[in-house]
Amino acid sequence: MTTARKILQLDAPFAMHLGGHLQQMQIAYETWGQLDAERSNAILVFTGLSPSAHAASCEDDPSPGWWEPMLGPDKPLDAHRYLIICVNSLGSCFGSTGPASVNPDTGKPYQANFPVLAIEDIARSAHLVVEALAIETLYAVVGPSMGGMSALAYCMFYPDASERMLSISSAARSLPFATAIRSLQREMIRTDPDWRQGSYPPGEGPIKGMRMARKLGMISYRSPQEWVQRFGRERVPEERKTGDAFAIDFEIEAYLEAHASKFTGQFDANCYLYLSRAMDLFDVADHGGSVDAGLSRIKLRQALVVGVETDILFPLHQQGELAIGLESAGIETEFVRLSSLQGHDSFLVDMDRLRPVVAKFFA
Repeated sequence: MTTARKILQLDAPFAMHLGGHLQQMQIAYETWGQLDAERSNAILVFTGLSPSAHAASCEDDPSPGWWEPMLGPDKPLDAHRYLIICVNSLGSCFGSTGPASVNPDTGKPYQANFPVLAIEDIARSAHLVVEALAIETLYAVVGPSMGGMSALAYCMFYPDASERMLSISSAARSLPFATAIRSLQREMIRTDPDWRQGSYPPGEGPIKGMRMARKLGMISYRSPQEWVQRFGRERVPEERKTGDAFAIDFEIEAYLEAHASKFTGQFDANCYLYLSRAMDLFDVADHGGSVDAGLSRIKLRQALVVGVETDILFPLHQQGELAIGLESAGIETEFVRLSSLQGHDSFLVDMDRLRPVVAKFFA
């Protein structure tokens, strides 16, 4: 098995879906496994909003990846059987071109001058990686959360480029609740004085706004049922209290604080804003006039749609609608409901339920 971290450099202009262009562009990606003789065993993985292309440990980076239990030798995404390619989304800050990248026209970071980002741009830029690897047809496209939207866009733009698709906790478009959550997260970031209209110095930025946005994100990523089971009314020990009457008093507050502190400094604020907005802007109906018309552009052999019963961000009925739409497009589609307590984040943490489902699809 071979593993590697790579960069695809594009020196020709890249036209953005909603206007504007990038004079130059690069996409970071990692691979695990090898192509077979027919070059027909490649799986393309799109990420959620915040992960890098480092989905699993590799020779270039032995640290655990964000999907370590799912991807690698003898795992559901089996690197002994497939060449697995994970791309860092265009607009992100882990090697791919985004708002934190240097604009070659000015010699300074794009920041808020980056063109409007669309999920369609993420899909099209990933296809450049597939083409660079001389792969005509993928065995499958995989995407959780925002990655599922990217996978849908990919299959609409390139109907003959993949035989299968796995969509986990995603949707054909965002519902008002999800848009409202992300809108408030973006407002938290933009109203932080340190955001400076997006023109903060490198290494600095709206720390307070990012912490608050992450806390709100964590509330939407997990489920109320899990909070009751894990934390209930448990208080933090007296030795961890600060004496401030309005500081952390409950263990759920400490949990959110820990996640916010861990996230702060790891992700560029402008990149977060652009990717978050791209999720809200995406709508399969833009590609044909209705969701069904957009899905009819897809020409897969098989699809698996996985939803979680406690997901409040991309609720289960959205997964059902997506599965019905794909089935109506003539695609052999299976819809799996997971009874996980972990809500939207189940694809990252509830491996006992998810791994067998994915393994069966790729068996």
